Amino acid sequence: MKTMRSATLLVCALLSCAAHAQPYPSRPVRMLIPFTAGSAADIIARAMEPQLREKLGQAVVIDNRGGAGGNIAADMTAKSAADGYTLMMGTIGTHAINYSLYSKLPYHPVRDFTPITLVGDSPNVLVTTPRVPASNVKEFIAYAKANPGKLNFSSSGAGTSVHLSGELFNTMAGVKTIHVPFKGAAESLTALLGGQVDFSFASLSSAIPFIKSGKLKGFAVTGAQRSPSTPELATMSEAGLPGFAAVAWYGILGPAGIPQPVVTTLNKASLSALGTKEVQDRLFASGVEAHPGNPEEFSRLIKSEMEKWAKVVKASGAKAD
Repeated sequence: MKTMRSATLLVCALLSCAAHAQPYPSRPVRMLIPFTAGSAADIIARAMEPQLREKLGQAVVIDNRGGAGGNIAADMTAKSAADGYTLMMGTIGTHAINYSLYSKLPYHPVRDFTPITLVGDSPNVLVTTPRVPASNVKEFIAYAKANPGKLNFSSSGAGTSVHLSGELFNTMAGVKTIHVPFKGAAESLTALLGGQVDFSFASLSSAIPFIKSGKLKGFAVTGAQRSPSTPELATMSEAGLPGFAAVAWYGILGPAGIPQPVVTTLNKASLSALGTKEVQDRLFASGVEAHPGNPEEFSRLIKSEMEKWAKVVKASGAKAD
């Protein structure tokens, strides 16, 4: 009896070791999306999924867990097992802005995560209604200074990159304009087109058709460089506000403590996927420029962005509790 028990224990131990020795990944990987289907983070993840599946040899299950400004998905990721089977498409909101915007964030953007790679970023564009008497950024700033508190701008919600781009503009330009939050990007843009607000820092991809049709005036993009999709639009720095840079960025992360070999596997698969023309074209069509890199670079970006936006949130007094 004792011999049989010992043999059984030995078999169980061997099976356990074999399970642990299986190369990663040996089962599907789940990627949490902090926003609903159709959001930029969702579009990016679904664009990458076929290539990631091919590179990893396993399915990548897209799981939309929207709510609380992205905090629900981020918290779920942070509390998952650190085995590389639960990832998320992090954003400037979940991993930079929300840390200062929410007084009781249930996770820490740096301590509780393992960065895999930055995926890319998407600039916004300063757009106004035709009735605003300005034709460029310098004239718009002059008009705002001459009319303190009279101009208002829309955003897709408090604490979004659109909102804080407006607050950064107020601070750097030395003007006072009023923020009017809406429930989403579509509502924000509709309000601008309907003349309910005067301007916005809208997403470039959604604003381009209205700029070209003359329904909106496009002054400048918020990136550090001009966007390849609209090379005729100057950057905010070029147009009269030196140093202004505010882009919505996206990146893949997992919970803290993922083994380095697994991180390396995920990083290589992600970079390979982002290097394909198919994925780049799909991202470009959504106004996103691919900027993959290594985990260390992504980690540095998160830390610097947290510091940058903490100052903007403090200056604006914005809160989302």
